Amino acid sequence: MSRAEARASSATAVRAALALLAVLPAIALAHDERGQAAGILAGLAHPVSGFDHVLAMIAVGLWGAVLGAPAIWVLPVAFPLVMAFGGLMGLLGVPLPGVEFGIAASAIVLGAMVLAELRPPLWVAAALVAFFAIFHGHAHGRELPAGASALLYSLGFVIATGLLHGVGILLGFAHRWSAGRLAVRIAGGGVALAGLFFLWRALA
Repeated sequence: MSRAEARASSATAVRAALALLAVLPAIALAHDERGQAAGILAGLAHPVSGFDHVLAMIAVGLWGAVLGAPAIWVLPVAFPLVMAFGGLMGLLGVPLPGVEFGIAASAIVLGAMVLAELRPPLWVAAALVAFFAIFHGHAHGRELPAGASALLYSLGFVIATGLLHGVGILLGFAHRWSAGRLAVRIAGGGVALAGLFFLWRALA
């Protein structure tokens, strides 16, 4: 190879290297953006992807509405906060026995509370809701999609959970009227029955 050809080959290699260096940040940024989008969207979708999650979270709002202030806002705040802790456990791979049983039990117990219109002390109601929230959070956390942002995924399922609590609260406002009170109690009974089905499925 002549000296001129060697110089030309070297120049070509340098230009190729510079082009690659220019493209790499764009590739990395595009991957990061996809990971962030996947994280928030997957987090928002996960709580509504399972009927057991949906019913239990709506039941929290229903029970808060039945109990009235301050439970109407304490319960829907306590659940997502503790659920985030359970989600962290799931993300880190910390084992939690009986997750499916805990989720099924949450629907049974919370639905029964609404059906029976039970009114325990606020701290008991909050502790019960927080206990079940750990199981729901762990189930969400351990199913983080590959390549997704863990932080945005967690934020997504916390927001979705809050929205489901809001649906329960709105439905629970019907408890103020006699006909609506019966409808809310029936809804609670339906959640409890569904929880029994979820429990049967977990045992199968």
